[in-house]
Amino acid sequence: MTPSRWSDLERPPLNAAALRRAVVTPDALWTALDVVDATGSTNSDLAARAARGAPEGAVLVAEEQTAGRGRLDRRWSAPPRSGLFFSVLLRPGGAMAARTAPDGTPLPAHGPVPVHRWGWLPLLAGVATATALSRAAGVDTALKWPNDLLVTVDGEERKAGGILAERAGDDGVVIGIGLNVSLRAAELPVPTAASLALAGAKGTDRDPLLRAVLRSLADWYGAWRAEDGDPAASRLQQTYAAGCATLGREVRAELPGDKELAGTAVGIDGDGRLVIATPDGAEQPVAAGDVVHLRPAR
Repeated sequence: MTPSRWSDLERPPLNAAALRRAVVTPDALWTALDVVDATGSTNSDLAARAARGAPEGAVLVAEEQTAGRGRLDRRWSAPPRSGLFFSVLLRPGGAMAARTAPDGTPLPAHGPVPVHRWGWLPLLAGVATATALSRAAGVDTALKWPNDLLVTVDGEERKAGGILAERAGDDGVVIGIGLNVSLRAAELPVPTAASLALAGAKGTDRDPLLRAVLRSLADWYGAWRAEDGDPAASRLQQTYAAGCATLGREVRAELPGDKELAGTAVGIDGDGRLVIATPDGAEQPVAAGDVVHLRPAR
């Protein structure tokens, strides 16, 4: 027998109709929001919709992902309704129509963002999510470069979420966000994982949390596009650096081709790369790789 969507009263289903009323509004970035009971990967499903012409601002949420993916094809799995598992479709390569900010301020139309700045989108999603969780859940969320969301449980940093951005055609990017919300200690896939509940969140109602993240994401994306994707002018670069738990730490970057680079993480450059100062005094930017925090920040 298939379990009821109400089989765990501490994990009620999302209210799709209420979510649509809240975020799919005239002049808003979000143009559609669908909630499905289960799917393999919201990123894969939304990328397929993008290929069929889905507009910018489409949102796909799953109560359960059976084949969720992180970076390096790592699997992401969690019990049904224990977290937020969703993807959004952005089209930075197309024109952005004029719209109105939440406070009623008119926002001008914008042209395409240069492709070389699209690499900032997963970092933008991290900033937006961390900002929203601080306000809506009362949980301080740090960013581990490039795409992990960290919370503190019993004095220890643990991963509560991750972000995966993938190209979708010539002008689109699908950004997937996975966030553990009510996961219990016995349900953790690995000891280094965590959830908002375990980090002492003031609430684990997923509806307001999702609304908060989507609104924050729309605000940051709008500010970034208003500056043609310039990370400094939009204050994205400064804000990411301020919330990045990787900076100031001794790290080991595991790079493509079975290479490694060890040193101190000292900055985020204009292309969103992590800058590592090596023992010989050189500073080397890292564009992709798995970063291991070797010791706490000074």
